[in-house]
Amino acid sequence: MPGKETAPRSGDELKERVVALAETLGLKAQTEVKAGRRLWGQRRYIDVVITDEKSGKRLGVECKFQATPGTAEEKIPATIQDMEHWPIEGIVVIDGKGFSKNMQGYLMSTGKVVWFSDLKDWLSLYFGL
Repeated sequence: MPGKETAPRSGDELKERVVALAETLGLKAQTEVKAGRRLWGQRRYIDVVITDEKSGKRLGVECKFQATPGTAEEKIPATIQDMEHWPIEGIVVIDGKGFSKNMQGYLMSTGKVVWFSDLKDWLSLYFGL
């Protein structure tokens, strides 16, 4: 599994690291951006919206961290489905050693999930940097 000494240690820290990484690439990042409502009426917020101000291209990012095995990973498929209703493209950035091998395989197969350690390269390709 990817990981480095500087890897995030919580979901909030992961979100902060995504913002910091985007900004080092010259991109604008906003957190907790309102994006309509879910089916049952609850407000939908996107963890981080990254914008290339030169091109206007945007990307929504949900941040999911799991340090130990548990059920948090089981919520990610629903997040991926929810992203289909966003007004912009989106991905899920994950980190932590708690994701099961089976879930890791599923998540990578969706094409919508990126390890934090791979995010710089992914954003560079997406935004043409």
